[in-house]
Amino acid sequence: MQFIFEILQFIQKNSLKPVRIFNLRRIITSMAKDTNLSFRDIFDLNFGFFGVQIAYALQSANISRIFATLGADPHQLSFFWILPPLMGMLVQPLVGKYSDRTWCRMGRRKPYLLGGALVAVLVMLLLPNSGSIDFGTKLFLGLNGAMWFGLFSLMLLDTSINVAMQPFKMMVGDMVGENQKAQGYSVQSFLCNAGSLVGYLFPIFLTWIGLANTAPAGVVPDSVIWSFYCGAAILILCVLYTFFRVKEMNPKEYAEFHSLGPDTASGKENDLSLWKLLKKAPGTFWTVSLVQFFCWAAFLLLWTYTNGAIADTCWGVTDAASEGYQAAGNWVGLLFAVEAIGAMIWALVIPRFKTLKLAYAVSLVLGAAGFLSVFFIHDKWLLFASFILIGFVWAAMLAIPFTFVTNALTDHIGTYLGLFNCSICFPQIVAAAAGGLVLALVGGSQAAMFIVAAVLLLLGSVCVAFVEEHKKQ
Repeated sequence: MQFIFEILQFIQKNSLKPVRIFNLRRIITSMAKDTNLSFRDIFDLNFGFFGVQIAYALQSANISRIFATLGADPHQLSFFWILPPLMGMLVQPLVGKYSDRTWCRMGRRKPYLLGGALVAVLVMLLLPNSGSIDFGTKLFLGLNGAMWFGLFSLMLLDTSINVAMQPFKMMVGDMVGENQKAQGYSVQSFLCNAGSLVGYLFPIFLTWIGLANTAPAGVVPDSVIWSFYCGAAILILCVLYTFFRVKEMNPKEYAEFHSLGPDTASGKENDLSLWKLLKKAPGTFWTVSLVQFFCWAAFLLLWTYTNGAIADTCWGVTDAASEGYQAAGNWVGLLFAVEAIGAMIWALVIPRFKTLKLAYAVSLVLGAAGFLSVFFIHDKWLLFASFILIGFVWAAMLAIPFTFVTNALTDHIGTYLGLFNCSICFPQIVAAAAGGLVLALVGGSQAAMFIVAAVLLLLGSVCVAFVEEHKKQ
């Protein structure tokens, strides 16, 4: 009856003449269009993601460079990547669970968005200055004080970035109708890769305008330090823009928009534990997580060993304090920017595939080819082709898994997205813990780790066959 009443209200509102039954479809379609968000609304909803992604790109491209500069041995580099995803596994499900039930004057997801961004900004100001903090001799596990300070800062940075990032995915689910979801996530994907471009290119640009790209042993160059400063400023400005421009729905509006009962909208109905929700998770949740394991383990190896691999194969140096090593670090930022461009191009191609499963599998195979080629290429310019292919799989990883999972879900979306984030964090923990051992097995060659990553992606492409694709009507 409520649905019929809304139709009659719409007819009266628009002064429509009486219509026959066969015109109901046209009326319902018009009602859907009447509730559509404008492009400006969708852009405002996602704009903060641009700043968050700049911070994430700076972290991905520069962390191994920073710790190598602080004196970390190549066999230790993967160790520094364990704590960040571990914290993500602990924090993300809780952010999803509690934001599902958070209704306050600031909104539902926005408090987490703002809190995560503020912590990220603070850490971005501290992390690149780790080399200036002298605690003297080596402390625990053979690491000096600067490396321990940097490790703790990295843990906080990755955690806060994830806390700030997750609400954007949830807000699109909350506030964008089914007929505009594709547009909403497309805008988010575009801003994600645009932010990556800016973050990756910052050190190169700052070096070009005259900032020092080298520094005394154990000190991070000014080009990297000021990249983090600029990234922190852009991050908070972008997040504040979304925070003040977007007004989230209250529980009543949310229930009406999603055709839910008031208890369901407030999160009080079926308030299950995380463990019980995991046991109720659809099969698609688990099969996509299996594919995710191989993908994210491969990318952890990429982030950990690219700087050392490129410095060795293209510059012929391994000394982190050398000019060649720091020049390779800047070039890695450019390669990651090329990767982002490849991802933006491939994001336009993915919808043209007959099925998402086919797009997923092909993307992983092409990405594996890109990883494999890095080992054999010794010309820095030819690496552009390799990283364009790597960008293809990155585009697929950003969009396709969430499409599979959200289409298979009916409720507790925020909580399930938080739990699904574990399929991103867990493989990174495994790859980070095993990285030193695997590096020793391949003869200590950081470039050889790209062969390992290629094999992981090929295994992931095989596992795509087990994913069941759901299509919402």
